[in-house]
Amino acid sequence: MFTPVILAGGSGSRLWPLSRQHMPKQFLALDGQDCGTMFQRTLARLEGLEHALPLVISNEQHRFVVAEQLRQIQQLSQRVILEPLARNTAPAIALAALEATRSGDDPILLVLAADHYIADEEAFRAAVQVAAHHANEGRLVTFGITPTHAETGFGYIQCGAALGAEGYAIAAFREKPSLAVAQQYLASGEYLWNSGMFMFRASRFLAELERLRPDILEACRMSLNSAQEDSYFLHIPAESFALCADESVDYAVMEHTACGAVVALNAGWNDLGSWAAIWDVGQKDAQQNCLQGDVMTVDTRNCLVQGHHRLVTTVGVENLVVIETKDAVLVASKDNCQQVKAIVQQLQAAQREEFITHPLVNRPWGHYDTIDKGERYQVKRITVQPGESLSLQLHYHRAEHWIVVSGTARVICGDKEIILSENQSTYIPLGVQHALSNPGKMPLELIEVQSGAYLGEDDIVRFEDRYGRIKP
Repeated sequence: MFTPVILAGGSGSRLWPLSRQHMPKQFLALDGQDCGTMFQRTLARLEGLEHALPLVISNEQHRFVVAEQLRQIQQLSQRVILEPLARNTAPAIALAALEATRSGDDPILLVLAADHYIADEEAFRAAVQVAAHHANEGRLVTFGITPTHAETGFGYIQCGAALGAEGYAIAAFREKPSLAVAQQYLASGEYLWNSGMFMFRASRFLAELERLRPDILEACRMSLNSAQEDSYFLHIPAESFALCADESVDYAVMEHTACGAVVALNAGWNDLGSWAAIWDVGQKDAQQNCLQGDVMTVDTRNCLVQGHHRLVTTVGVENLVVIETKDAVLVASKDNCQQVKAIVQQLQAAQREEFITHPLVNRPWGHYDTIDKGERYQVKRITVQPGESLSLQLHYHRAEHWIVVSGTARVICGDKEIILSENQSTYIPLGVQHALSNPGKMPLELIEVQSGAYLGEDDIVRFEDRYGRIKP
């Protein structure tokens, strides 16, 4: 029995325009397979192994995406630890280990990134069982990926003496090498790619962290002790967590511990760090094209083409990445698609909305999709899940018209409460308190037309909110 710890932070900026600040790659279905997002598939990969409920570590701004994706796979009841800001993997794992031992238990933790692709899940589960054996003996285990080529984009682990049960002592960690050095590593047979996956007993990790980086442990302990809890989330306070060093678990612990071990994993692993990696793992046609969505091609070879909202066509091209979304299109050479990060940096510097979010935005009550916008108006399609409700709120700068497309709406507007059904509508004047809820058993869908001098999402003053979004 072990406790999975799913690290669901990270940004995935090289996978723009699908990956955005508010919807990073772990919450997307990137490889075209209709079997859940990368986060959901990380949890599904544990099926067949005896384990406790997972602990999920994510960013505060992604909490409702996490909750919705857990709800979709009926795992919403477990605790989600929310970091107020990114502090790398050592603090994240420390929070998980402290939380896992808070009730007096001392489980073995299996630490997994939420955005990895693994083709051979049986091989993955077999490697986990090997790692559990070493973790039971007090070792801090990392998983090393059996290399398939001389890769310069990964760190490497040099295997030392055999430990039995298919494990090795760790001789050294190596940074990302040059091509010549990577070729030497591959030829030697002594090196594995560093995967960023781990397995160890919680108390053993905490003891090593206290010995090697007591500052990180103290900051995490202080943060956890002052965290706020609600139904699903454990909110880590920003003030204390900001004092924690930004450090990877490799630098903080694994490179310095004397009890480290590595287990080889040969399971078709890929960290999906670029669009070229998505092409690598995708299903290809006879021309080696990986196509997703409404796509038509002529004389096209070795391309990745995705159409998510409209028809995409290509003629007489090769070795390209073409990604279409509702509000952006990427065209890049497959050999240079790592440079997408430079586009993202330009978008961020220009404070473009396309850096931050998609037109479809998740909320705890459902989601909204921006259909159209212009000067002094904006149109959204709003979906409210059964039994959910928006906060009691008002706007100082805009009025709203609501038209019900399907389902039933309960509307509070000032001192009046009304029920609306399909094809009925209502008007919310500027400056009037109002609320919207779905009392029915099917999703409520409505069109919202906003008009006013300012239409930003920060023009919301909340008075009551079941999701804890009222600022003190």
